[in-house]
Order: sequence, then structure tokens, then C-alpha cells
Amino acid sequence: MSEDDLRGRPPDWLALPANASSVKFAVIGDGGRGWPPQYDVAQRMAGYHQRFAFPLVLMVGDNIYEGPASPEDYRQKFEEPYRALREAGVRFQAVLGNHDDPAQRFYAGFNMDGQRFYSFEPSGPPLARLRDLVRIFALDSTNVDATQLAWLDRELGRSRALWKLCILHHPLYTAGRYERTGLLMRWHLESILITHGVHAVFSGHEHFYQRSTPQQGIVYFITGAAGSLRTGDASSGPTVARAFDRDYSFMLCEIVDDKLYFQSITRAGVTVDAGVVRLMLDA
Repeated sequence: MSEDDLRGRPPDWLALPANASSVKFAVIGDGGRGWPPQYDVAQRMAGYHQRFAFPLVLMVGDNIYEGPASPEDYRQKFEEPYRALREAGVRFQAVLGNHDDPAQRFYAGFNMDGQRFYSFEPSGPPLARLRDLVRIFALDSTNVDATQLAWLDRELGRSRALWKLCILHHPLYTAGRYERTGLLMRWHLESILITHGVHAVFSGHEHFYQRSTPQQGIVYFITGAAGSLRTGDASSGPTVARAFDRDYSFMLCEIVDDKLYFQSITRAGVTVDAGVVRLMLDA
């Protein structure tokens, strides 16, 4: 949707269809500060959850600032802000960011099972699971080594999922301050993602929201403002479809058959982007 289409929508407007047989999830990045803006975002997410019952939150890194995390860090920067969601049974799945303690992968609340990179099938209705509708590949972009690349190439090639999604911390396409890092990420990963038909990639690192134009069939989202914000960092560019850096935000997503609906929402409940990614299915 264009900015003109979104202008005038009421706070807490839901752009997603909320289909009973869909796969639903939220995405947050760079949230683990433990300060009021993070709690504001978490509270807004909990409010949306009452109307759009997503069972999963994807965390795209910088989950607990900064360095070695103490039990108090986990409490203040994860357990307390997301208490309402956690008590509602929402599952969190994380990847590591550059500010994260590598030991976070052993923290039960992040469901990484000690792995730097892994893949999983998100929970959803039985029919979606039977059809192998969605598989999510969680990557460690702080250490893109040969072992991980070989694993990704192999596992993407094996997957028969209709939708293949990736989450990682560092974006491949960004018009922010880390554009050069994005070039390096593309050099490592892009050919594998294209070869195996990945459809969407979610990242953080940049402290704003951005959606790319489709790049060889892949849409790249940045949602790194769940607890961190750099006002004025989001620029326009030839690969940018929408960018927003004026408030903290999170994403809601819903997959219904061949459509991935998305919505980016601020801590004030204002929708800054919404739309749909469609699969190009063979006739």
C-alpha cells in the first residue's frame, strides 16, 4: 500500500486477513535494551495479539544488549517486556546479532537449542503443516563460514516448502549506514538464496524499517527498531520500496496459500507499511 493509502487509517488498524487456516508470526529486531521504547513496542504487540493471535515471534538479532548476558539482563530485556506474549504461549525464535553474547543460543527462551544456525517449520493449522507450507532458515550473519554456507545450500535444496523464508541479523539490501556490509552479505549469501527459491528475508542491524523492491524474486525486510532507533538513517534508493525511521516498530506477517501479507506498525499503533508478497506459481 502507498503512503497515501495508509494515511488516515486509525491506530491499531489490522491490515492482515486473520485467516483461521493461515501461518501467523511477528518479527522484531534490535530490541533488547530494557528501556521504555522496547516495553512500548512489546505492549503494542500484546494488544495486537488479542485480535491477531500469532503463535510465533522471530527475533532477528541484538536480542540482549550488550556482551555477556546476566540473568538480570534476560529478565529486564526479554522476560519482562514480553511477559504477556509469553504467558499467552507465544514462542520466540532467535538468531544472533553482533551485540549478542554467543551463549544466548543456549537460553531456553530463544529456542535455538545451542545452534548458531538452524531451520524449522513454524506452528500453524494442521493442513498448512501437512502441505509443507512454510520453512524458516535461521542464519548467523556474524560468522558466515564455509560450514554454514554448505549447510544452507544443502538444506534449502532439500526443502519442499512452498514458502522458504530466511532470518538473519545483517541485511543484504539497505540504504542505511551499513550498505557496505550489505554488499558483503550479498557476496556470501545471495546466489544460494536465489538458486533455491527463497521468497523473503527478514533482518535487523539497521535501526529502522525498510522493505526492498523484489531483487531477483526475493523481498528483503529490515525491522531493526523494536528497541533501537536511528532517526534520519533511512534513505531512498533504487532498491527501496518503503522506509521509515521516525519511531520504534515491529512487523506482523501472515501466510495464506500463495500470499504473504505483511504490516509494519509503530509503538503508537500507526501502520507505516502494508502489502502482500505473491508467489509466482507455475501454471
